[in-house]
Amino acid sequence: SSKHILSEWELIVATKKQTAKVGKVMHEFKVGGLHSGKGGPVVKNRKQAIAIAMSEAKMPKPKMMKKTGRGR
Repeated sequence: SSKHILSEWELIVATKKQTAKVGKVMHEFKVGGLHSGKGGPVVKNRKQAIAIAMSEAKMPKPKMMKKTGRGR
């Protein structure tokens, strides 16, 4: 009843609701209707779209997306 999303560093187990929410947000990104914030600019970066989708689905971010503090 849960879908596995395999990242490079860890395994995240998503519920059906979370999977549906991520799919909905990513579809919105693909058709060009995903905005950052309320009425903000259109999101053009796929990684940013994934971060927004995971945030809206209340999922933890994969380790590979977290900043390490290097390269500032």
